Amino acid sequence: MDTSTTKLGGYQGNASILTKALLRLAECLQDSPSTWSCQSEVDAPSQGESANALFSSVEQGTRQICYVASGYLSARVPELSVLDLPFSVSDRRQALAALDGDAGELLAQAVAQKTNYQVLGFWDNGFRHLSNSVHPIRKPQDCEGLVIRTLDNAGYRSALNALGFEARTTDVKDLVRVIRSGEVHAQENPLTNLLTFELWRYHPYVSLTGHYFGVLLLVCNKAWYQALTPAKKADLTTAAASATTLQRQLAAEADGLALVELRKLGVQVLGPNELDMAALREATAVVTQATRLSLSPALLSAYLNTPEASTKG
Repeated sequence: MDTSTTKLGGYQGNASILTKALLRLAECLQDSPSTWSCQSEVDAPSQGESANALFSSVEQGTRQICYVASGYLSARVPELSVLDLPFSVSDRRQALAALDGDAGELLAQAVAQKTNYQVLGFWDNGFRHLSNSVHPIRKPQDCEGLVIRTLDNAGYRSALNALGFEARTTDVKDLVRVIRSGEVHAQENPLTNLLTFELWRYHPYVSLTGHYFGVLLLVCNKAWYQALTPAKKADLTTAAASATTLQRQLAAEADGLALVELRKLGVQVLGPNELDMAALREATAVVTQATRLSLSPALLSAYLNTPEASTKG
């Protein structure tokens, strides 16, 4: 494994808050007491590489560091499904605090046991909302007959199908293409991605469902990490903390800025008070219940911080 240059990879463009945080990480490493040489490839899909190929490159050691949406790993690390419970998080600060504590430790341990990743931090991927090209979505009946694009996650597909959509998976590099072509009518993402990928050009309707609070894992190759000297591990911990602080700050600010910008661009945005949130939650309740039954009470309690999370069901 080549350890002379630390290669960092991402899957969004230069304007992305994820890119800015990844570059902060590289800068901190290069400014640290030990000698680091970093190479950042911030937008792999623009070079024809899929997001999954990027993730694999880090796990295999041809790159060393990347970020990955937790949903991509849930099939291999079932514990991460605690982050995929529909309509379960309303306070991002509380969720991130849990990930900085016991919940994060439990998840990092599970990732290390079942993959060749070492978790360096948990990033804020924003609340995920619905957008579409057909009509405003207020209730489950409005989802019927619409094909929706989502990431490769069985829980996401199950919840979206339960709402009435026909859920399909595409890689990030194909996101704009399938929306522009009309192959899909709808998609779900944080608001910032509607601007980053200019999805607003094709989707004039947005519903602020907040059905998931997205979490990104900042990860590195586990074998590479274990081979680092204690001094370099300390550098990496410090750099990851700085990048994580910046990323979370930018993410919290970006939601409000994106909402203002989308409305300026003429997108019809429906807030939660204009949606039948009770019906949306009820439609996905069976998915939530099945997922909860598959998770340990300790993990549910640590992440959700609610009394009912301490018992299965």
